[in-house]
Amino acid sequence: MEYVYASLLLYHAGKEINEESVKKILEAAGIQVDDVRVKALVAALKEVNIEEAIKTAALPVAVGGAAPAAAPAQAPAEQKKEEKKEEKKEEVKEETVEEGLAGLFGF
Repeated sequence: MEYVYASLLLYHAGKEINEESVKKILEAAGIQVDDVRVKALVAALKEVNIEEAIKTAALPVAVGGAAPAAAPAQAPAEQKKEEKKEEKKEEVKEETVEEGLAGLFGF
């Protein structure tokens, strides 16, 4: 994940994502750099429109929005059941986004 974070940091800063710049960021963070992984990441990102990928990855979270509040007249047991269901739905959405990003960058 650190490699992807480094590339996103470079993208956000408007810098070129190349092997040297990714290595510098990772080394500055105290991470032992694997040259093969850096080369693979840089090669994979040449074919990716990062801005579009970020928009696409963020879309499921933005569409879901906040969960509606439970009706105040519900019994406490019913509220707990609904809260558990809402938590599970949010966990699934987060996992989906993380899997999407992992698949996008090949990690």
